[in-house]
Amino acid sequence: MSADLVRSTSLVSDAVALILAQAQAAIDRNGLFRLGLCGGGTPKPVYAALAQTPIDWRRVQLTFGDERCVPPDDAQSNYRMVRETLLDPAGIPEGNVFRMEGERDPAEAAARYEERLANVAARMGESRYVHDLLLLGMGDDGHTASLFPETAALEESQRNVMANFVPKFGTHRITFTYPLINAARQVCFLVNDPAKEPILEAVLAGGSGYPAERVAPASGKVQWLVGA
Repeated sequence: MSADLVRSTSLVSDAVALILAQAQAAIDRNGLFRLGLCGGGTPKPVYAALAQTPIDWRRVQLTFGDERCVPPDDAQSNYRMVRETLLDPAGIPEGNVFRMEGERDPAEAAARYEERLANVAARMGESRYVHDLLLLGMGDDGHTASLFPETAALEESQRNVMANFVPKFGTHRITFTYPLINAARQVCFLVNDPAKEPILEAVLAGGSGYPAERVAPASGKVQWLVGA
């Protein structure tokens, strides 16, 4: 895959700088910065640092690339992690945060989220919601968002958000699909685990079959910000 690879000895500050630059460019362009967030341990300190930066959060729209099927106050909830590290510290307006409702039936939650994104896209004159920057992680099985190997969502070509059953966990996840991910203006993978280096190399070389390799924005770019 064609992508920019940056090995960073200061991943948190470099990630924040990237987000700020994209925020300013998007606000200058459309008056709105649409940022997609990922879960996991790597972005947690990034969000905490971002909460201390001078962004006009009234002009920022936040989405979630995936969510576990748990209530928003559950310890496993991506939303809870983001709320504690970013939303509450930064005082981000509730209406600017598009939460995936993990406490609902998974298919219903996915449909409601898709409708919410579609309504914004329609107002913006888009056929599909376009993120200015979408942050993603990568698991040790090559998954990204909740697009796990050998799951149905990998083959979805129409829906933007769906409930994806993950056999290894015996449960559903709510996840963005490739059509939505690949509509983004820019995607940035955040990886900070030396054990994932072989998978990273395989994804970048191509032909690996890992889900992360299929992230390829049609009119955007992919960057890998990797802890050195």
